[in-house]
Parts: sequence; C-alpha cells; structure tokens
Amino acid sequence: MIEDRLIHEEVARAVRAAAEKVAPRALKREHDAKDTEAAMRGIAKYLGEKETLRWVTTKAHGGAMSRVYSAALCLWRESLAYQSGLCDLAFAMQGLGSNPISENSETSGQAALDWLPKILSGDALAGFALTEPGAGTDLAGISTTAVREGDSYVLNGTKVYISNADIADVFTVFAATNPSESRRRLSAFVVPKKTLGLTTVATNVLGGHPIGEIHLKNVRVPASARVGEEGRGLGIALSTLHRFRPTVGAAALGFAQRALDEAVQHVKQRQQFGAPLAELQMVQGKIADMACRIDSARLLVYRSAAYADDPEMGRADVARTGSMAKLVATENAQLVVDDAVQLLGGRGVNLDGPVAGLYEEVRALRIYEGASDVQKLLIARGVLA
Repeated sequence: MIEDRLIHEEVARAVRAAAEKVAPRALKREHDAKDTEAAMRGIAKYLGEKETLRWVTTKAHGGAMSRVYSAALCLWRESLAYQSGLCDLAFAMQGLGSNPISENSETSGQAALDWLPKILSGDALAGFALTEPGAGTDLAGISTTAVREGDSYVLNGTKVYISNADIADVFTVFAATNPSESRRRLSAFVVPKKTLGLTTVATNVLGGHPIGEIHLKNVRVPASARVGEEGRGLGIALSTLHRFRPTVGAAALGFAQRALDEAVQHVKQRQQFGAPLAELQMVQGKIADMACRIDSARLLVYRSAAYADDPEMGRADVARTGSMAKLVATENAQLVVDDAVQLLGGRGVNLDGPVAGLYEEVRALRIYEGASDVQKLLIARGVLA
C-alpha cells in the first residue's frame, strides 16, 4: 500500500508539526491544574479536541489512518515526553485503554464499544488493568476471575500498579474466564469505575504519576462489556503490548533529549575558571556520550516500530526488537539524565528545575511494561531460538 510506503515520511512530518503546537499548550493545561487528576483530564480533553488521539485508533473509528502505526505513536510520545511526562502519560493511557477495543471491535460487545468515542475525545480517562500482585510479565499467573452468569460476568481479583487507577473513568480489565486452560484462559472486559464492587487505592510513586490498585469484589458487568471473543484475552494483551512497547522507548528518548538540551544550554552559559564549561574536555566527553546514547537508542526504537508496523514481520522478531528498543532506550535515558544532573550541579538537583523532574520520571520506565532484567531474558530467548 502507498500508505505503508509513506508512513515514515508523511506521518513524521505531520506528527512533528502538530506536536510543536499541541505539546506546549497541553503542558500549560498541566501547569494550570490544581491537582494531578485535573491536569490529566485537561490534557486528555485538549489532545482530543486537537485530534491528537486520532493517532491511537483506526480510521474506522475516527482515526487518522487505516490502522494504528507504532511509528506514529513513537513520534507522538517522544514529542510529548520532551515537554512533560504527564502529557506523555495522558496520550499513552488513552491509547492503551482504547486499542484493545478498536482492534477487536468486530467481536466486542456494544457496552465496550460505547466507551470508545468517549476515550478518543478525551471526555473519559482510560486505564489498562493487567498487572497483579502475583502476575506481572508472567500473564499466565493472572488470578483475577470472570465467571459467566447468564448475560453477565462476575469479576473478582486485584490489580496493582495500574496507571490512572484512582482517576480513570473506565478500565480494560483482563481476567481468567477459563482458569483450567492454558492458551484460552483469559478474556478482556471494559469495566466502568463506578461499577458496584470496584474500588481503587492510590499508590505513591516516583514522578507523582496517578498509579494505584484496583480491587474487584463481585463486580458484575454485562456480557456485552467483553472485548473480543471469550478466551482471546492473552492475544489481545500481547498484541497491545507489542504495539506500545517501542513507544516506551520513545518516551525515554523524549526525556533524554530534553536532558541533553538543558545540559548543553547550561554548559555554554556557565562560566568556570574564566571560560564556559563547554570548553572543558571532560564536559565535552560527557556531552558526546549523551548524544551517542540517545541516537543509538533512537535507531533501535524506530527500527522496532517499523517491525511492528510491517504485517509480514513475524511476531518473534517484533517481540525481540521491541524488547531491545525498550531496554536500550530506557537504560540509556537513565544514564543521560544522570549525566545532565551532574553537569548542571546545584541546578540539577533543584526540584523547581526540569532536570530534577526528569530524574524522577525516567526511573520508572526501566520497570513498567517489562523490567530491564526481564527484557534481557526475552531478548536472549529470541536470539537462542
């Protein structure tokens, strides 16, 4: 398709041009808000109004293109993360929450489909409820259950470290409908936060992002709230994670690039021993290392996005390159941000400055959607296979 051949050129131009206008204004929504929830709602609504959220869904549901492209998602997340971690989170969560529904719309119930336009307009905040106390990367360990009772399902279980847990309006919840089976044991459901029996508890984490626990006690949802076919939840979860995993690396690129730019500006202006810091060879060496780490990670991120966007690419290659991109980009970003803190000295640890905030933001990226050590295991298995 012509669309496939032009995706990297046309989408890159379109997204970067739009991001230059959207990101600073979305950041203003964050600054003007009284609390995190107000900030997230303001940002999501603004992204919806400016049609930014069209990029997280397909044209059939009002999206920008015939299918969702990881390359476009990466470009958006890198651009938004450069401005604000919260702006990036708002975009990512609306995508994670809506993607399972839009990608499986033909086999999803009406109660699930009804939430899609609300998420894509930014009128409703979304959550993606997968992780449990005993099941993170190992999805086979999910113990939350969904028992069919007539025209309903009854859900019981606990989800932890869920973004938007305490502020979302609706969650895509993964639960075991066939606990005794191995391949078709999980199903996905759209569960509104106001459903009787659903409670949330906020968790304090680095960066101040809205993360918490979801407790499901005899939560009853109609069968029409199911996303996709019963027993296809594992495939839905993996497909969504494969689509979005490279974008975590892209968010790390945004953080790292902002840190480098702040460091470069500082060392050019800061005078020591009668000359700018930028003239010191040790400083120049550190700047060179930072630039190389960012560009090498960027190559991996956009290669993995290209693999994810290629319908002829095997799932194993998509998974392996996605893990490599996520691992290298997040680890490199941590090093870059740490170097920026060091170069800025006292300004680097000033909580009112951007670099100290980046230091808190970047650490979580090495954990969520698969910790770095887990990514190494996945990469090694792919290579050995």
